[in-house]
Amino acid sequence: MDKLPPSSQEVRMHRILFLVSLVLMINLSYANSVHVYFGTGGRQAKGIYQATFDTASGKLSEAKLAAEIGSPGFLAMDPQKKHLYAVGRFEEPVVAAYKIEGDGSLVALNSEPIGDGGSAHIAVHPSGKFLLTAQYGGGSVAVFPIKENGSVGKRAQLIEHQGGSNVVQGRQDKPHPHWVGYSADGKHAFVPDLGLDQIVIYSIDENEPAIAAHGHAQSVAGGGPRHMRFSVDGKFIYLLNELSLSVTTFAYNVENGTAKRLTTTPALSEAAKANEAFNSASEILVHPNGKFVYSANRGNDSVTVYNADPKTGKLEVKEVEPIRGSWPRNINLDPTGKWLLAAGAHSNTISVFAVDQESGELTFQTRGLINVPGSICIVFKE
Repeated sequence: MDKLPPSSQEVRMHRILFLVSLVLMINLSYANSVHVYFGTGGRQAKGIYQATFDTASGKLSEAKLAAEIGSPGFLAMDPQKKHLYAVGRFEEPVVAAYKIEGDGSLVALNSEPIGDGGSAHIAVHPSGKFLLTAQYGGGSVAVFPIKENGSVGKRAQLIEHQGGSNVVQGRQDKPHPHWVGYSADGKHAFVPDLGLDQIVIYSIDENEPAIAAHGHAQSVAGGGPRHMRFSVDGKFIYLLNELSLSVTTFAYNVENGTAKRLTTTPALSEAAKANEAFNSASEILVHPNGKFVYSANRGNDSVTVYNADPKTGKLEVKEVEPIRGSWPRNINLDPTGKWLLAAGAHSNTISVFAVDQESGELTFQTRGLINVPGSICIVFKE
C-alpha cells in the first residue's frame, strides 16, 4: 500500500519541532560558554586577549586581542562581573578600567597612574568600591577608588613596606609585595611580601576607602611569599612560597584577623628541583569543593596537586602534572571546577586539563591547547 504524503498540518508541526530543537541547542551552547581573558607581557603581546571557553567540552576558542595596553600582567573583575581592571602601561604604569560588553568585548573607560612603578597584582574589594595594587619593585600597596560607572579614581593611598628578611641574597634585601586579596567578610586585606617572608595584614575602611596596618603572619625563612588563598570554609590560609616552592598553611582567626603558622608542604621533591637549572613557584588555587589545592612550578613546568585535610589544613602531594608548555606563570579553575587552565608564558600557550572531581588529579586535553602571546594571567567571567 502506498504511503500517503504528510498533511500540511503535519509539515508545520515538524517544522515547529525542528525550530524548537534548534533553539534549545543554541541556548545550551551559550549556557556552556563563558568568556575568559588573558593578561600578557613581552614583545609579542599587544594587550588583553579574550576567548570563549566551553565548560561542557573544555574547548577554548581562538584568542583575539580585546584591548591594546602594554604588559597587562594581572587582571581583576568587580563582584558583578561588569568591569575588568588591569595593571599595565601606557606612557607610564597605570590601572586601567574596561566595561565588559555582552559579547565579551571590552570598552575602555579610563586609566590612572600608579605612581610607584609597575604592579605585580590587582584585586577588587568585595564591596566593589575600591581596588588594591601591589608594587613589587616599589615595595608598596596602593588604594584606588572605583566610581559608580566602573571607572577607576585617582590613587587614594600609598603604603610602603619596610625592611627585608635578608635570607636569600638579592631577593630579600627589601620589601616585595606580590599579591593582594581580602577576607570573605571584607574587613581585612592580605599582602604576601616576598622580601619580608611575611603576609602583611591590613584593616579596611571601605567608606574612605583606606587601609591601615593591622599585623602580619610570619612564613618560613627564605620561603619568599608570593600568592595566597583561603580555604573554602575560611579557616585556613594557603600561602605559596615562591623561592622554596612550598605551601605554608596558617590557621585564620576571623574574629581578630590574625593567622597562626601550622605546616609547610614542599611542592616538588629535592630530586625534581635538582633536574632544573632554576625553579620558581607562581600561583596557587583552591578547588571549589575544598578538597584540593593546586600550585604551579616554573622551571619544572608543572602543576602540583594536593589533598587538603579539612580539619587540620595540612596538605599532601597527590600528583605533579606537566603543563605541556613552558613557564606556567598562572593557572586558574573554570567556574564549574571541572577544568584547570595553565598559562605558559614562555611557550605562548594556554593548556587545558580535566579535573577529576573525586581525586583532584589532572588529565591533559590534547585539543584544548591555544596560543596566547606572553600569557601571564587567566580570568573567567562567570
